[in-house]
Amino acid sequence: MTKKEDRIALFIDCDNISYRAIEGIINELSKYGVVNIRQAYGNWTKDNLKNWEDKLLEFAIKPIQQFDYSRNKNATDILMTIEAIDLLHTKDIDAFAFATSDSDFTPVVMRVQAEGIKVFGFGEKKTPKPFMAACSQFIFTEKLMRTANKDTDEGNIREAPVRKSVKEMRQDTWLVNVLRNAVDHTMDEYGWANLADIGTYINNSTSFSPVNYGYKKLSNLIKEIDLFDMAFDDVSKQMSIRDKRMGN
Repeated sequence: MTKKEDRIALFIDCDNISYRAIEGIINELSKYGVVNIRQAYGNWTKDNLKNWEDKLLEFAIKPIQQFDYSRNKNATDILMTIEAIDLLHTKDIDAFAFATSDSDFTPVVMRVQAEGIKVFGFGEKKTPKPFMAACSQFIFTEKLMRTANKDTDEGNIREAPVRKSVKEMRQDTWLVNVLRNAVDHTMDEYGWANLADIGTYINNSTSFSPVNYGYKKLSNLIKEIDLFDMAFDDVSKQMSIRDKRMGN
């Protein structure tokens, strides 16, 4: 999904997402379309959500109040789920985004996916795997946050160094298998696979995002991990990938 007119609905579970991540979340979603609906859920009478107030105004996010009716039940989660399902059936939405580290939202994500609608997930690294796997794409919020370190000359906030090293990526069995499986399933008789086809296969089969490894583009990650030959066609303007083991 690349058209800028695509309509995205963002649901934020403020009890489980840091206010420091919202700028990165909005910026990431803006690569895929317009975030027309932005709703943040929580009990705004609580002090722990005070830091969210400025962010709600800055990013035009609608706060949804939900009181805690019971000590053992999370009323915010229930309301957020109900409104997401209502929106699924009443609005023309091209994609949903859920910002939460709570696995309780796994069923609603699966329900949205069942309608053929893409779901972007955002959460902390502690997020349970079932929720991450249910999303079309899942990105760790730690990768989207900025540090509070000041540049000594300019006084500007700098992005945290989050890029994984080549060694770390090669030791990540899941990542290596995702890349190699994608190439295997999209390659031609000579072992070459179109980069766009690889990206489509990965998006359709996993919740992988290169952002979690510190790369904005899949092509940059593939180049850095250095497990594949890369060739660019000047005529078609397309990149092709081949597993280096094919050349041995």
